[in-house]
Amino acid sequence: MTGPGARSGVLGVDSGGSGLRAVLADGGSPGTAPLSSEEPVRTGPRGIDAGHLVEQLVPMARQLMADAGVASLRAVTIGAAGFTTLGAALRAELPSALARELGVHRLALVADGVSAYVGALGQRSGAVVAAGTGLIAIGTDLTSWHRADGWGHLLGDSGSGAWIGRAGLDAALRSHDGRADGSARLLARAEERFGTPSTWPGQLYPRSDRPAVLASFAPEVAACADADPVAAGILAEAARHIVDSAAAVCPTEEEASSGEIRVAFTGGLFKMGDALLMPLRAALTDRLPYARHVPAAGDPLAGAVRIAVDLADGRLTLPREEDMLCVYS
Repeated sequence: MTGPGARSGVLGVDSGGSGLRAVLADGGSPGTAPLSSEEPVRTGPRGIDAGHLVEQLVPMARQLMADAGVASLRAVTIGAAGFTTLGAALRAELPSALARELGVHRLALVADGVSAYVGALGQRSGAVVAAGTGLIAIGTDLTSWHRADGWGHLLGDSGSGAWIGRAGLDAALRSHDGRADGSARLLARAEERFGTPSTWPGQLYPRSDRPAVLASFAPEVAACADADPVAAGILAEAARHIVDSAAAVCPTEEEASSGEIRVAFTGGLFKMGDALLMPLRAALTDRLPYARHVPAAGDPLAGAVRIAVDLADGRLTLPREEDMLCVYS
């Protein structure tokens, strides 16, 4: 059905280190439950693999449209981890691919930090740290975007789930070796999960989903923090890294005089509980005393939907920059 009475919707997509999620919305409200794939979109010599993203997304989108009785998409937003540095292939290939496969004629490609920002704060000035497997901080005064970290688990993502998990495994191996600053508790937890330490390099180094595997150990670090000063120290250092990134992108105190500056944290990392949140609050008070810490209104997928709705309705006024927010119509 494609006539005048046919229903239409918008599609929001969140592509990250732990997989791909997509949801169809009618107006600002999800029309169906999200669909997801646990396979992260591949990266290669040209950056994020546009073909692999299309291969995963198109069947999801068609299923969502069929379930909701939607015949066409008014707009699509894809928030992608690594878009700022690895998004060239997406910009080159996705507009035509999605037009061909799904009839999409309004498309926003955004950094996952931008979709996280909009999900958390909407169109207000401030800073948002989005952290799960990876970590990126985004700030704006509504005239330009500012970004910190998001460099991936080998070069950055300091304080992220992968960073915490790697630090926990490092402390476990220090204990195994008899080196200083090791943790017997973390060693025991890691052996339960990964087996004999001599097998860990073979389990981790060849895997394309290595960041997600490292991040899977972060909850074990949090579980040990009450009784293990090494684990507690890892989380305190992670909190400092997270706030460092927030401070790097947050509008200044002088800019705050013209309006309230808000800071929010979003992503699965912040579900680890007080072992991380308590040092995080202390670090935030110390570094950004003038900013108001607020709960995130929604997650990155909600932000992608919000951008798609505003794009479809002609209300999208956020700063447009090639490596942060691109619009095709």
